[in-house]
Amino acid sequence: MALTGVLRAGFVQIRVLEMDEALAHYVGHIGLELVDKADDGRVYLKGYDEFDRHSIVLREADAPGVDVMAFKVARDSDLDGFEKRIVDFGLTVDTVAPGEQPGLGRRIGFTLVTGHRIELYAEAARSDNGPFIENPDIWRDDPRGMRALGFDHCLLYGPNVAEVTRFFTEVLDFNLVEKVQTPDGPIAVWLTSSTKSHEVAFVEHPEPGKFHHVSFALESWNDVGPTRHGITRGQTIYFFDPSGNRNEVFSGGYSYFPDHPTRVWTPDQLGKGIFYYEKELNDRFLGVVT
Repeated sequence: MALTGVLRAGFVQIRVLEMDEALAHYVGHIGLELVDKADDGRVYLKGYDEFDRHSIVLREADAPGVDVMAFKVARDSDLDGFEKRIVDFGLTVDTVAPGEQPGLGRRIGFTLVTGHRIELYAEAARSDNGPFIENPDIWRDDPRGMRALGFDHCLLYGPNVAEVTRFFTEVLDFNLVEKVQTPDGPIAVWLTSSTKSHEVAFVEHPEPGKFHHVSFALESWNDVGPTRHGITRGQTIYFFDPSGNRNEVFSGGYSYFPDHPTRVWTPDQLGKGIFYYEKELNDRFLGVVT
């Protein structure tokens, strides 16, 4: 499939309570690369298998959570087309000037009905230590910690999942890969702009703008650990950073193509969907968000 428009999840900016503790976690334990510490206090990170300059931004704040999730589009001209479609849908669009984050071109931003800020951008500087491209070795340096390849996806909590699904599918041309369906509509959705099983997911929640987890791709099941999803079929384990933001490391899952049907789950089978082997949820998974 030829990828046009929105290519993939690009970066996420996460709030942390104490930067040194956060760096020990994300660099030392997850295994991300420290790219830059900016004058405004933000810190930029990437996985060793990512070509772009950064994919994770950490901002020290009084409360954990997420500031923005951004998606990379194929061309700068795509931003103009998407801006018109977003405005026609009824959302207000603003522009972020080039260079607001080092190495990024202009971005357009808007707030979803779920309360989350989303941005789109096309131009990103290449990493100084990205993967080799000529007679490439597997990696430049031996990976650390969990050996994260890079940023994979986010799960976001907020109200009106049905409306946000319509926005992503009708305006940004995402595909609805899986959903948890009730008689009143979907309460959880997994959406993709690529052949991955998902780039972003949403779960119905009364409070807007909540952050369930950021996920990092690992190379294989052997790097992950004890369980897997029924939904997406990926191997998974969840844990928390020192600020209380949930992380996931994720591997595998099926490939998606636009001619595939949407896979549907009923709420009574959600335990199997999230934790396939255990087949039950726990209160912490459902209730802890930042």
